[in-house]
Amino acid sequence: MTIVNSLDRQPTSLDYASPTQFKFQITKLPKVEYFCTSVNLPTVSISEVRQPTPFVDVPLPCTTLSYETLNMTLWVDENLENLQEIHGWIRGLGFPEDYTEYAGGLEAGADRAPSSKGSVSSEPGKVRFGAPSQQAYFSDATLIVLTSKNNPIREVRFRDVYPTSIGELQYDQQATDVQYLTATVTFNYRGYDFAGVGASATTVTTS
Repeated sequence: MTIVNSLDRQPTSLDYASPTQFKFQITKLPKVEYFCTSVNLPTVSISEVRQPTPFVDVPLPCTTLSYETLNMTLWVDENLENLQEIHGWIRGLGFPEDYTEYAGGLEAGADRAPSSKGSVSSEPGKVRFGAPSQQAYFSDATLIVLTSKNNPIREVRFRDVYPTSIGELQYDQQATDVQYLTATVTFNYRGYDFAGVGASATTVTTS
């Protein structure tokens, strides 16, 4: 509903959003959460069509949304455990050496997606009980926005997240100062929505 009363249009908060007040969680990557240093809230755009007229073509909104990639930077722990988590996820998606790598990835995610378990024979195209669910290869992710006192105030929930790339690590014996290694990870996803902290459902605001 469009609000026309000026008193009802006043903002509920006059504080500005801080770029340092956040937490980022990925269900499938428990060892990554504590090392995340930056993450973006990606650009979203809608396509358009042009209605021809005898004069200027009129732009009109279309129905297709486009989401830019989700990018995260994290400190790499000295055992490379958080990097291995992401690498294993990508490797299971690509199964570069053996078909069982794909089946192993589904099996590893069976606690979140039980319908993925036990349906893969030896390779993605061969199944025992019908086509397997690939939900185990996706994950949910949540960007938690914090107040200036570090209290959660809003959640941005990403659906069907999966990694597409990990940036390189540059080791260098000639470095004059210790710059701890960071890695940039790029994710694709189906979309994101906003929600209250701990809410059971997301919300869509229209005006």
